Amino acid sequence: MNESHTNPGALSDLRVLELGTLIAGPFCGQLLGDMGAEVIKIEAPGQGDPMRSWGPQERGQPSVWWPVIGRNKKGITLDLRQEEGQRLFKDLCAKSDVVIENFRPGTLEKWRLGWEVLSAINPKLVLVRVSGYGQTGPYSNRAGYGGIGEAMGGLRYIVGEPDRPPARVGISIGDSLAAVHACMGTLAALHHRERAGVGQVVDAAIYESVLNMMESLVTEYDQLGHVRERSGAILPRIAPSNVYPTRDGIVMIGANQDSVFARLCEGMDNPALATDERFRDHTARGANQQVLDEIIASWTATLDTRSLLALLEKQGVPSGLIYRTADMFADPHFKARDAIVSTPHPRFGTLRMQNVAPRLSATPGSIRSAAPELGQHNDEIYRTLLGLSAAQLAAHRDAGVI
Repeated sequence: MNESHTNPGALSDLRVLELGTLIAGPFCGQLLGDMGAEVIKIEAPGQGDPMRSWGPQERGQPSVWWPVIGRNKKGITLDLRQEEGQRLFKDLCAKSDVVIENFRPGTLEKWRLGWEVLSAINPKLVLVRVSGYGQTGPYSNRAGYGGIGEAMGGLRYIVGEPDRPPARVGISIGDSLAAVHACMGTLAALHHRERAGVGQVVDAAIYESVLNMMESLVTEYDQLGHVRERSGAILPRIAPSNVYPTRDGIVMIGANQDSVFARLCEGMDNPALATDERFRDHTARGANQQVLDEIIASWTATLDTRSLLALLEKQGVPSGLIYRTADMFADPHFKARDAIVSTPHPRFGTLRMQNVAPRLSATPGSIRSAAPELGQHNDEIYRTLLGLSAAQLAAHRDAGVI
């Protein structure tokens, strides 16, 4: 593992119980675990998180997605539908700092494990609830997946080409955004706990997490009546910022700031372009975006990719290739920063995955352990943390509680 033996991580004094499945809850748990928290993933006996079998692998073979979202976690099984399972969960909550769940609102309450119950057991507990629509409002009880949140939050409508139906981003961005917002809310709630001594509920809705990323979309409509439409590879009125052809490929260039655009024009041996009335400032370039893109494309098409990138770098113009994974593996910057790391894995031997982000200078996060097998840490957690005997563990197993 990419271990830091001297620095266990900034959150190493925290214990997190993760009840979630799939992405929105578990990615929040991964982020907290990456930063050092002890994350105990609780799964239904005999079932486990569906992520254990998701991803592009052969049927019957282990998932290559699960090792990422399950890393830095301990795994136990517990049936929260049984009264004894609920009792054990309450005992765990009494010794924990955070609970993450992404069930449909009302599920914990149905199991008699709602906020009123848990906060009475542990007033310092932070309960993180991730759902499609939030814990309140007329839609709160609806089933809500990430794609629905992306649609309602405004993202899906503006993704894709203008002459085609809305497209989607090629990852589960809605779920992941909700997880990041849930993580941010968790840290804020823990900071408040340091001052006030009490926990609270973090209510992270997928559609609101998406909406929070939509820049000025709401105010554009409110003040101007403007509705953003699909624009393909560009952002309307942000120019130049596009993918441009070269003799042997394509290059991404972003030079929409006035000073950067001037440097681009110098690199094009056309400094007068920067003072042209059509392109002299941000607003003018936005109004003449298509014409400007055509001028730049006609220039980039005369150069090979390597020469163009070298020239743009010399001019201080942001530019780059559009990477696929093989490009990331080969890139020296990725290697220098260990952005992708090789980690030992009990089934794969060695597995490459993205490293912890962001980087902390004094208390860096790390990949300390592989994703757990189902119930791998039952003995450790139930015996060490709750003091259960071997006989009690055996009885709970026989009853299907764990």
